Amino acid sequence: MIAQLRGTVATVGEDHMVMDVQGVGYLVQAPRSTLDKLVEGAPALLLIETHVREDRIALYGFTTATERDWFRQLTTVQGVGPKVGLALLSALPPQALTTALMAADAKALTRAEGVGPKLAARIVAELKGKVAPSLEVSPIVNSSIMVPHVASVASDAVSALINLGYGRSEAFMAVNKANALLGEAATTTALIKAGLKELAA
Repeated sequence: MIAQLRGTVATVGEDHMVMDVQGVGYLVQAPRSTLDKLVEGAPALLLIETHVREDRIALYGFTTATERDWFRQLTTVQGVGPKVGLALLSALPPQALTTALMAADAKALTRAEGVGPKLAARIVAELKGKVAPSLEVSPIVNSSIMVPHVASVASDAVSALINLGYGRSEAFMAVNKANALLGEAATTTALIKAGLKELAA
């Protein structure tokens, strides 16, 4: 199994690249976030996820362990193959993906090509509360492990911000930050006000 490739970037395409390793060209499919970091003719190191099938061996490359780990997590969901996994990572960077899952924001996932409402809902249901092992993002409040009162107050604040026209993910993050600042004693009103300040900033 190939775990990583170090070589020279030969070509970069729309959804793939070719890595020249001592004269051997490896075709590697990758998310847009990885491809945008590569420069033709420059050296590069890619972390590789190898999929072996009866008819072919496919290589999927990532510049960070976080992206690779999310790819592994995503492809455990029924209906999410490598193509959809790459599309999700192209549409949502790891932190945005984590936020969307924690906020149960299925709509955000539908920005990825090939992800409709039903599949997005399944992804949220199966992966909510999970993060990639190597994920390095700012702490996110998981309402499922909060005491009931705090979870209820935070949920009400998120709902209020959504009703004001903000997206679920951005409302969730704003309330998360407000909750960290104000503590468990914060009221719904206080969280809404602090959340609006976060969104304005």
